[in-house]
Amino acid sequence: MAFGKGCHLHLIDGSAFIFRAYHALPPLTRASDGLPVGAVSGFVNMLQRYIEGNTGPDAATHVAVIFDKGSHTFRNDMYDQYKANRDAMPEDLRPQIPLTRDATRAFNIACEEIEGFEADDIIATLAHQARDAGGRVTILSSDKDLMQLVGDGVEMLDPMKNKRIDSDGVVEKFGVGPNRVVDVQALAGDSVDNVPGAPGIGIKTAALLINEYGDLESLLDRAEEIKQPKRRQTLIDHRAQIELSKRLVQLDCDMDLPFTLDSLEIRDPDPDTLLGFLAQMEFRTVTKRIAASLGQEAPAIEVETPKDVAQPDDQPFDAEAYECVRDMDALQVWIDRIYEHGHVAVDTETTGLNEMRADLVGISLCVTPGQACYIPLAHKAATQDDLFGSDARAEGQMDMDACLAALKPMLEDDSILKIGQNMKYDAKVFALLGIDVAPIDDTMLLSYAMHAGLHNHGMDVLSERYLGHIPIPIKPLLGTGKSAITFDRVGIDEAVKYAAEDADITLRLWQHLKPQLHVNKVTTVYETLERPLVPVLAQMEMAGVKVDRDTLSRMSNAFSQKMAGLEDEIQTLAGRKFNVGSPKQLGEVMFDEMGLSLPDGKTPAKGKTGAYSTGADVLEDLATLHDLPRLILDWRQLSKLKSTYTDALQDHIHPDTGRVHTSYSIAGANTGRLASTDPNLQNIPVRSEEGRRIREAFIAEDGKVLVSLDYSQIELRILAHVAGIEELKQAFRGGVDIHALTASEMFNVPLDEMTPEVRRQAKAINFGVIYGISGFGLARNLRIPRAEAQGFIDRYFERFPGIRAYMDDTVKFAKDHGYVRTLFGRRINTPEINAKGPQAGFAKRAAINAPIQGTAADVIRRAMIRMPDAIKDLPAKMLLQVHDELLFEVDENAADALIETAREVMENAADPAVHLDVKLSVDGGKGLTWSEAH
Repeated sequence: MAFGKGCHLHLIDGSAFIFRAYHALPPLTRASDGLPVGAVSGFVNMLQRYIEGNTGPDAATHVAVIFDKGSHTFRNDMYDQYKANRDAMPEDLRPQIPLTRDATRAFNIACEEIEGFEADDIIATLAHQARDAGGRVTILSSDKDLMQLVGDGVEMLDPMKNKRIDSDGVVEKFGVGPNRVVDVQALAGDSVDNVPGAPGIGIKTAALLINEYGDLESLLDRAEEIKQPKRRQTLIDHRAQIELSKRLVQLDCDMDLPFTLDSLEIRDPDPDTLLGFLAQMEFRTVTKRIAASLGQEAPAIEVETPKDVAQPDDQPFDAEAYECVRDMDALQVWIDRIYEHGHVAVDTETTGLNEMRADLVGISLCVTPGQACYIPLAHKAATQDDLFGSDARAEGQMDMDACLAALKPMLEDDSILKIGQNMKYDAKVFALLGIDVAPIDDTMLLSYAMHAGLHNHGMDVLSERYLGHIPIPIKPLLGTGKSAITFDRVGIDEAVKYAAEDADITLRLWQHLKPQLHVNKVTTVYETLERPLVPVLAQMEMAGVKVDRDTLSRMSNAFSQKMAGLEDEIQTLAGRKFNVGSPKQLGEVMFDEMGLSLPDGKTPAKGKTGAYSTGADVLEDLATLHDLPRLILDWRQLSKLKSTYTDALQDHIHPDTGRVHTSYSIAGANTGRLASTDPNLQNIPVRSEEGRRIREAFIAEDGKVLVSLDYSQIELRILAHVAGIEELKQAFRGGVDIHALTASEMFNVPLDEMTPEVRRQAKAINFGVIYGISGFGLARNLRIPRAEAQGFIDRYFERFPGIRAYMDDTVKFAKDHGYVRTLFGRRINTPEINAKGPQAGFAKRAAINAPIQGTAADVIRRAMIRMPDAIKDLPAKMLLQVHDELLFEVDENAADALIETAREVMENAADPAVHLDVKLSVDGGKGLTWSEAH
């Protein structure tokens, strides 16, 4: 059809799709020759999702994917520094670029690029041509440079956020309409593209000026009228640079294109061409999925894959084929089958997510892909007149005791591998029923060992990513809100499909992921740091820690009283009463009524609700200048302690055990640190007196004491080792106060004349450097001017140059490889390391810190894994892990023996895998409460 009125042109920013695909997916190579194809795989999936979603009133009639061709354009001839500061393309992405063009053509979608011009110029020209012809245009991109095109039938769609950007959206972004975007960009410049702009003028100021003077030319012609001297002189002195910047950001909307709008009409793909390309790329899963959508049979992909790289099984998922096991004869058939195979994927269904309080409802098993079963054990009978059903037992279920008795020998048999997804949950469910499940494999941890930092490791994500299959969702089964039911109320027929599929998916994921461990060089990490930790954590979680409800209640009352006193002080300083807990009212008091401003003289921006930002970062800055924000910070801390701990912890006390049973997430943090949830016991503040007091509520049982063992400055010791800082090594070996030494070296203060304040500053720098702290961050922590804080950091690196070298080398390695490793081989992926803008600084700091924090996490994991055997002859249990600390409960007369034994395990945990140049040191203590012990 000829392009005209009623037509809708979609223009896809191809480069954005490519880089999104590259950074979002784990590295993937073609099995036959090792060619990197991860970005191509992601690109293909994004195109397929686009095609599937191209329906309804907004569907395109014409479409093109537009790419950049080469790096030199007419803008480089205009300004040789244009985009000069961009990092080189990652080596493994380079060979994938032409393949993304091949993929586009294989889908029979127009694929356009022109030498000497950027994709944005082609998009701009096509948008203008389509609009002039009477059609609509949607640009699929989030690139701010394209926002100048919006309006009069042209809009943008951010495909990642599924957010449309119209003229109002442009105003929200730039403060001006689309027709003045280039004027604002000319003034503000662009650090990513190296557009110079006007020094010291940002987006907000630029928008303010353009709105006042109408356009850039009028502003520059009338620059003498501007009242602010510095701003006036900047515009006068840099006029030529600003005008150049406008030419750089202005898109070419009038290119001579070697193709027409009519040539972009949507065309169906040729099945043989598309499926042939996908088969050539060896994309098994997506080939099957697209073949099915085309009504074709997927071509066979015959490649000689290495034995150690398994592909997802080709057996289709068929929920109707799963078996419901209702009697002992049927169960025995499955048990025999399990022994024949030597492994089984197992999953439990329960009445809730808290395994300490949930009841077992059923068990699913799978030994070969596509063949799985569900054993219903405790489903309730459904009734028509009662929303929640009756308490009567549904028919056609096995007796739970008989079923567990039959499964117990197999689940505890060392010759049968039990495979689970988040196996710790299922192991605890069985343990509470008297079954010690072992040995185990965990697909969540297999993924985590290889792909930490790239995506989360839940079953739904892994299934879609690696099997190309979207699992049956749980929400339609359970419902939401007040009408939600527990799994025991789900009908057995529907439960079979859902639960058996989970076991089927888990087995297929295991077949796919397990062989790739040593290909990714993380077999040792998984086998020594991940898998053996599961039973250790399960035992700790089931043990729990005793908490005194009365102590928590008294603390809550005390916090309430102290908060009331702070409120009086705050309102006295404000000069009136207001709701201290309301950020909106607080902002009005501080900025509108009291006239407070940040150290740089500015007032925080208002958010979408019209309220000023009053977050902790803003208050920390203001606290250096005024007492009111400091008191607000104190009030908020007490409020959080009360709501999060002294009040909430009372609800977490188990009614039967009288103890709090936290749950540890093994695969939560990229660095290997454990995360404590339901409740979170790792974030109890220890720096404030009130925070430390909360630990008084954690108590020992009668006749027992709590023992705390805590690594002393473990991350600084690891830093001294990895960065090779001899001064720090010698200090640790000699037992010198490391913070005092740092202060002495930096500030030329003799150790015997050290003041607490100088030592505190050095301590903040020592720990801040590990986390890549900036001068801004250190200034906030120490409440000193930013220039002074930056001077401290500069002096630190001058005194310890090895630390700067370590940081630079680590960032370079991360940029070159896309990951960093701990001393024990843990791989921590850094997908954002080549990002631009604010994200770049965070990514670099994370990459610098990851090997240190990750190594410390690995050390304590190794200690925890060894601990049960080391203390098995003592009347003791390990209860909690909090960062660098382990908490135990032990008979009072065995406390000293436990401290000695546990300290030896912890101090030697790195050996023999890694010999640290600096010996680890562990502080130990005991008491009737956690506060006394620590």
